[in-house]
Amino acid sequence: MSSIVLLGSTGSIGVNTLIIAKRYNIQIEAMVAGRNIELLNKQIQEHHPKTVVIAHEADKHKVNHPNVHCGNEAILRLIEESSSPMVVNALVGYTGLAPTLKATSLGKRVALANKESLVVAGAFIDMSLISVIDSEHFGLWYLLNKRPLSKLYITASGGAFREWELDKMKDATFSDALKHPNWSMGNKITIDSATMTNKLFELLEAKWLFGTSNIDAVIEKKSIIHALVEFKDGSTTAHFAGVDMKLPIAFALNGEVSEEILPPIDLRSIGSLEFLPIAVERYPIWQIKEHILQNPHLGVVVNAANEVAIEKFQQEECGFFGMSDIVLDAYEKFKHIQVTTVEEIIGIDSEVRAYVG
Repeated sequence: MSSIVLLGSTGSIGVNTLIIAKRYNIQIEAMVAGRNIELLNKQIQEHHPKTVVIAHEADKHKVNHPNVHCGNEAILRLIEESSSPMVVNALVGYTGLAPTLKATSLGKRVALANKESLVVAGAFIDMSLISVIDSEHFGLWYLLNKRPLSKLYITASGGAFREWELDKMKDATFSDALKHPNWSMGNKITIDSATMTNKLFELLEAKWLFGTSNIDAVIEKKSIIHALVEFKDGSTTAHFAGVDMKLPIAFALNGEVSEEILPPIDLRSIGSLEFLPIAVERYPIWQIKEHILQNPHLGVVVNAANEVAIEKFQQEECGFFGMSDIVLDAYEKFKHIQVTTVEEIIGIDSEVRAYVG
């Protein structure tokens, strides 16, 4: 890989991508960022992209670069005009879908950290062009090795409230939900981790990536095992690795990795490991798991309702469990929709947001 376009350079995936790109002498042709202009300017100084795109026109004068553009359309133009064979898409939410569709339509590889692309429009994306930057899906890919599988498992941390009493969770605040026990991530993915929506999305991603609905998730609190594969011969293998996205990023960018990216797991220091079921009482969204795996086109409904629900929770317009109520209500309302085109997805997304808004 000689050069890449990096969407979401100032988030944790973007920062780690720049570390790996530097390690392998991969040029950053272009960068896309949101509001963290201070960090963006440091990245520009170090990596010298030809083009920069930011979210808001009001921030343009703060960016130390001669070629700065703004907004979602500028991202699509940037992808179209770029010479790089790969786009790293680390944008958050539905905003990331159009760049994924644009890049794959041009035959570019996409190193994808934007879950929503596959959740919303997996049926319309060429999976042969996708490398998912996600510890769970990377773990599954690493384990599969072309042997006939019986079932795939991914693990969940359980989120911020996994130890809370159910009665107390009703009064949990937005800031409570951001206190993840195992790592620091962006706001949306941390909230989605607390509701288990993130894991539902990952099951849908796995369905598209690996072509099976025989997928489940279990809670593994230490976040040391990320994925397990149960094979038809009756054996099960597990993928152990530290909580660090540099490993999947390195494979996505470099194709093969032969040197140490992460320190190995010290098995003697782990102590005991346990796998726990995901209880619907604590994670109400889990009740639609089987139905949505059989009807993955409904991912657009869950995603749109969820994005609005998170905003409502942040604005204190609903409680913690209120987010799941909003999503499940929308899911029931739109359960009978059919999706045959990307244009229909865009229309349904707007309709769901209007309904729950």
